[in-house]
Amino acid sequence: MSLKLVAAAAAVASAFALSACGDKKEAVPAKPATPAAPAAQSKAAEPLKVGFVYVAPIADVGYTKQHDIGRIYAIDKVGKDKVTTTFVENVPETADAERVIRQMVADGNKLIFGTSFGYMNYMQKLAKEYPDVKFEHATGYKTAPNMTNYNIRFYEGRYLAGMLAGGATKSNIIGYVAPFPIPEVLQGINAFTLGAKSVNPNIQVKVIWTNAWYDPPKDTDSAKTLLGQGADILTQHTNTSAVASAAEAAGKMVIPYNSDMKSVAPNAQIAALVLNWGPYYAKKIQQMIDGKWDPTPVWMHYKDGAMSLEGVRTDKIPADIVKKMEEVKAKIESGEFHPFTGPIKTNDGKEAAKAGEVLKDDQLQTMNYYVDGVIGKVPN
Repeated sequence: MSLKLVAAAAAVASAFALSACGDKKEAVPAKPATPAAPAAQSKAAEPLKVGFVYVAPIADVGYTKQHDIGRIYAIDKVGKDKVTTTFVENVPETADAERVIRQMVADGNKLIFGTSFGYMNYMQKLAKEYPDVKFEHATGYKTAPNMTNYNIRFYEGRYLAGMLAGGATKSNIIGYVAPFPIPEVLQGINAFTLGAKSVNPNIQVKVIWTNAWYDPPKDTDSAKTLLGQGADILTQHTNTSAVASAAEAAGKMVIPYNSDMKSVAPNAQIAALVLNWGPYYAKKIQQMIDGKWDPTPVWMHYKDGAMSLEGVRTDKIPADIVKKMEEVKAKIESGEFHPFTGPIKTNDGKEAAKAGEVLKDDQLQTMNYYVDGVIGKVPN
């Protein structure tokens, strides 16, 4: 992996006011000295250096692509003269992450974004070592005085996508390709299932775990397995377009996650849940420039523009389902409805939430079960 400089640092210009004293002569008064330039004008401000660590390659679509789109958005929003960014792609969630981030610090980056859950402990360790650097971790929960975390409430969009899938399926079997059984991913699976069941009580959601964020062959094999088990709609939480491609090849349907994937599934895609990180990145970079970096963790909502359900195919999804989804979306955005509102049962019959009860954030962040409608058991 090589460190890629994607925005050249602005050259630092230094202007010094020089004055020299000549010999005085009795008959000729000395000329007044030229005033020195103010210290504030003696040196142009250097752009802020910001690093981004990506868990997968920057492909045409996917999770990492959306983060990189956000990085570019932030540069344009803040100004190329005020910020320069560095990124490293395809960084494993191992000691390699620590090595890459440590090098970013050595290279002078004062704000570093780590965009994958598995970077959390490494970032917290380095935050203690480098108190003058600010660290931002995506999807995690650990913090430090100079380290915060940020995330999107994916489950809000997942519920809406599930409604569309539940209305469009003919087989009543939906396939879900997932990476790791962490709370964030389980929130997505469960919200998707609850949304689907809200319009179609007969659906079943079948999950295959790949144990990888980015592994196109595994994603392809998993998608084919789910299609073979009767799924006629697929979705995924992994970082590739392989699931969408498999649905396209099989003549089935797909609701991709992270990016719009019409480029690989022009016929199969019936909607896409698209993530938008740019405004957050621009805001936090501007805070650094202004000397007002805020360490408060952020969990963004659908209403914040952090995600959007795009390209809804009314020729594939019944009109009444689309209308109902739009109504529920408005209620989610207004705060009138929460996707995890009881009654909710786990798929082994236990009560997760009583009628009218809304799961609290700490309950969501420790979720370790499937809701009723998901087939199988959560792996250890």
